[in-house]
Amino acid sequence: MSHPVISLVSARTLHLSAQNLYKPRIKKPSADDVVQAIRTMGLLQIDTISVVARSPYLVLFSRLGNYSPHWLEDALSAGKVFEYWAHEACFIPSEDYGLLRHRMLNPQKMGWKFSQAWFDEHQNDIQALLAHIAEKGPVRSADFSAEKKPNSGWWDWKPHKKHLETLFTSGQLMVAERRNFHRVYDLAERVMPGWDDATQALTQEAAEFQMLRRSAQCLGLFKAEWLADYYRLKRVDTQKVIANLLADEEITPVEVDGLEGVFYVHQQQWPLLQQALDSGITSTVTTLLSPFDPVVWDRKRASTLFNFEYRIECYTPEAKRQYGYFSLPILQRGELIGRVDAKMHRKEKILEVKSLHLEPGTRITSRRVQDITGAVNRFALWQGAEQVSVLKIPDVLEGYWNSGWQLS
Repeated sequence: MSHPVISLVSARTLHLSAQNLYKPRIKKPSADDVVQAIRTMGLLQIDTISVVARSPYLVLFSRLGNYSPHWLEDALSAGKVFEYWAHEACFIPSEDYGLLRHRMLNPQKMGWKFSQAWFDEHQNDIQALLAHIAEKGPVRSADFSAEKKPNSGWWDWKPHKKHLETLFTSGQLMVAERRNFHRVYDLAERVMPGWDDATQALTQEAAEFQMLRRSAQCLGLFKAEWLADYYRLKRVDTQKVIANLLADEEITPVEVDGLEGVFYVHQQQWPLLQQALDSGITSTVTTLLSPFDPVVWDRKRASTLFNFEYRIECYTPEAKRQYGYFSLPILQRGELIGRVDAKMHRKEKILEVKSLHLEPGTRITSRRVQDITGAVNRFALWQGAEQVSVLKIPDVLEGYWNSGWQLS
């Protein structure tokens, strides 16, 4: 049976559209847009590296432009999003709590994130910690001292952080807010009032079906083997889920010119798919992406769909790095054309571009240069930079880009 055939450019565009990266945003962003962006992506991965803006803020910037990062913390403290293990540690829309609750109720399946032996060994301390939070209110890891001091109170327990993480993974504590990006833990019933496991919790099978269904929507265009990674699902029957989604007409199969195998397009992208079949479609967004952006967090998917071989090198010894500590993929009008290794000097208000590498064979045009420089400028301004300092860029860009310029 033959399927409709779309171009590679159209396939990329359908995926980017599902990720809210189809057209540049014109309207000024609002706090509600932060929550909506997370709903559109399904998940917002958390990472604490802060050489430039931390990853979750950067992922939102790529989609919203010049927004206020504190809106993310506001959404968390207002209960519009919550934190838990999904793809990795993520901000998740609060209405999706039920999708992850089965993991909390069976934390023994969470691998290194939960130790039953630790939980059993420290049961008295853990129960005392819960009682303290119930009586005194939320706590941070920083509320505990590292060393035992005589008569200085309950916070002297050295293993405090692991207690908190254990209770977080088992769903007894949740992150009520973040202060300076540090977690503040409170009892789950205070963060999610009104939740009832007996009537609202999904079975693992039902939850995983919904997560795969959500993954199809968030990816927009996908291959069967891409689905499970979004929520890091293991041992799931992806083909059964795809058969159900096909039967319910939530997805439709297509072929992509130049790529092997069957792809699927989610129904939310069908109007664009029709345009793709009629005349073709192209994303017009140019921006820098986080290394933990959903577009690139599945390295095999990024390789197949964008011909972009990517890995983050902050965990690689400096001498072995090819592109830099925290290189940011450059998305330019539907293509991943290179990467920027940057550092934000906050006190000096300077964004330092340590290096900029273009993908082999990338043609340089005046529009492409304008797109790249504009993306870097917007990125710098959003972080409060007043100047961009460029250390190493391709020779072909030298004529367009000075070693430093003022921003306005």
